[in-house]
Amino acid sequence: MSEDLAQGGGELSQDDIDRLMSGEAGGGRPKDPNQDQLAEEWARALEPGEGVQEGKPLGKTAGKPSFEELQGGRSSGHSAELDFILDIPLEVTVEMGRTRMLINDLLQLGQGSVIELNRLAGEPLDILVNNKLVARGEVVVVGEKFGIRLTDIVSPLERVKRLR
Repeated sequence: MSEDLAQGGGELSQDDIDRLMSGEAGGGRPKDPNQDQLAEEWARALEPGEGVQEGKPLGKTAGKPSFEELQGGRSSGHSAELDFILDIPLEVTVEMGRTRMLINDLLQLGQGSVIELNRLAGEPLDILVNNKLVARGEVVVVGEKFGIRLTDIVSPLERVKRLR
């Protein structure tokens, strides 16, 4: 049989295919005894059923799902689900302004050079968290350190508008 195929003569009959699949035709895998049962189960599952309706469960009625409550209550005003994110570090940046420069101009900068920014003096500074604008504020000096006093928190609606 395989010699005929190798020479290009003839086609396989269904009996030949069945023999090859069952391993009877020399050198094939031995047939798994559970394979016929599995094939019958798949055939039954794929047959159209008279009582089967699309979107409805087979033989059972769907019940309301039940979910277990998460363990743990409230601790110090925060829900237990939020406690695990409170220690995630975020990058906070205060931006005084921006400018664009040519590489040639950048290379000519030296100590004492002045870079003009796109902001006016006294204009609020942007406070960014992970490069997203969340607030505006003004510079304060406490001792020998700089700080920022928040003057405006950006509304969630405005943050969404900036994403576009």
